[in-house]
Amino acid sequence: MVKQVIIVRSDISMGKGKIAAQSSHASIGAYKKVKGKDPEMVDKWEREGGKKVVLTAPLEEIMEFLKWATEKKIASYLVKDAGHTQVEPGTITALGLGPDTEARLEPTEKLKLL
Repeated sequence: MVKQVIIVRSDISMGKGKIAAQSSHASIGAYKKVKGKDPEMVDKWEREGGKKVVLTAPLEEIMEFLKWATEKKIASYLVKDAGHTQVEPGTITALGLGPDTEARLEPTEKLKLL
């Protein structure tokens, strides 16, 4: 099975709409990276229903997962907000991982669901 993981910051205040938008940015950004490098993975993910899991973590853990993903060669996309609404420009708001196999993304399962 293939899935995508989105990790949203838990240590800043964002409204529901802002969280949805930042999650979308993370999802699409990571998706584009995988589509360019491994279109077969994207095809499999889409055939299986495009599973996404949205989790939450403070910035420190998000940065640890970014480092881990880079080391494991898992596609990642770090969202830095433009600062037009609720947070300051450049604020890291979310991280998108994959789509990739559930086995490779298993370490994220320790995080809380959003």
